[in-house]
Amino acid sequence: MASISLRAAQKSYGDAAPVIRDVNLSIGEHEFCVFLGPSGCGKSTLLRVIAGLEDLSAGDLLIGDKRMNDVPSAQRSVAMVFQSYALFPHMTVFENMSFGLTLAKLPKAEIEQKVREAARALQLEDLLQRKPKELSGGQRQRVAIGRAIVRRPGVFLFDEPLSNLDATLRSQTRIEIARLHRQFEQASVVYVTHDQVEAMTLADRIVLLHAGADTARFGSVAQVGTPMELYHQPRNRFVAGFIGSPRMNFIAAQVASVEEARITVRLPATGETLQVAAVGAGIQPGQELTLGVRPEHMDLADTGSPGITREVVLVERLGEQTYVHLDQPGGLPLVAKAPGNAQVGRGDRLRFGIAPDNAYLFDGDGITLARPQGHNACTGHVPHAAAA
Repeated sequence: MASISLRAAQKSYGDAAPVIRDVNLSIGEHEFCVFLGPSGCGKSTLLRVIAGLEDLSAGDLLIGDKRMNDVPSAQRSVAMVFQSYALFPHMTVFENMSFGLTLAKLPKAEIEQKVREAARALQLEDLLQRKPKELSGGQRQRVAIGRAIVRRPGVFLFDEPLSNLDATLRSQTRIEIARLHRQFEQASVVYVTHDQVEAMTLADRIVLLHAGADTARFGSVAQVGTPMELYHQPRNRFVAGFIGSPRMNFIAAQVASVEEARITVRLPATGETLQVAAVGAGIQPGQELTLGVRPEHMDLADTGSPGITREVVLVERLGEQTYVHLDQPGGLPLVAKAPGNAQVGRGDRLRFGIAPDNAYLFDGDGITLARPQGHNACTGHVPHAAAA
């Protein structure tokens, strides 16, 4: 059993700007925590710090109640699954899975028992005498996971383990990892990915890291919370735009009026007006803001709410749903989600209603000023540990 704590953690290489910046985080026992963010945000570096493959430049790392800054990786009770599998090609599946136990000089009977238990959980029992070249990509990844399981560590670390698999195998292996986590007894899991679908479906909590042009925030934590908290209650525009597929639509807006529980905004590019159900504390008429609305909240059938009218520039038909890309003067095309059988085509001019309860407002610094009031309470498992 092991919890993980990072206190003012920072990692730099030479005189360059920090890759990890002032991270404070607590991960509880048996929690499935996902480090999420765009490429280059420092999530893999943070994982390697926990594994002991990288040293912190400042701050502290604790596993359980023990400070780990100077503890070698082999003594940290962690097991890591890499993106590249890292299997020995000349060894069988059994030999790969038992390698660490053999080095630890465990009795042969104990090694046999642990490997066969892990193989049974991973559906590898019939493959134990094969070599990696005789396995599919999904089977190789399961062997890499099995090699970690047999050690029965306090912490499992996964570094983008599904990146090399095709879409079908990613889905299957994701389900297997979720199932295995329930069998890990009290072990914690830290999982790195840039794929928000993996994060949303696996995580008890997501740690979303900043990246991009804002060097003052690069490598810092943008938000920590359950998947639904980040989806419904983003703290800023970065979180709102990263969580959700397709991403949230952003439209330049100006405050027209502020009422007790409703704000009316005008879209300067088109002159259209929309309403946002929100308390207007600190929001003033004439203030320039950004309106945010998710594709599923742009409703082709809603004729009662204020809305926007745009020309269709692209239609993506995916069977169950259709994504309609709309022209936006002076900005990126907007995306609306419509039913799979929606009768729309390129060049059509359509109106989409936007209910006041489904709109967000962000200030010039990207901070969330208003969000849908119906999503303040999130559902789902919320672990006892919280961000420090």
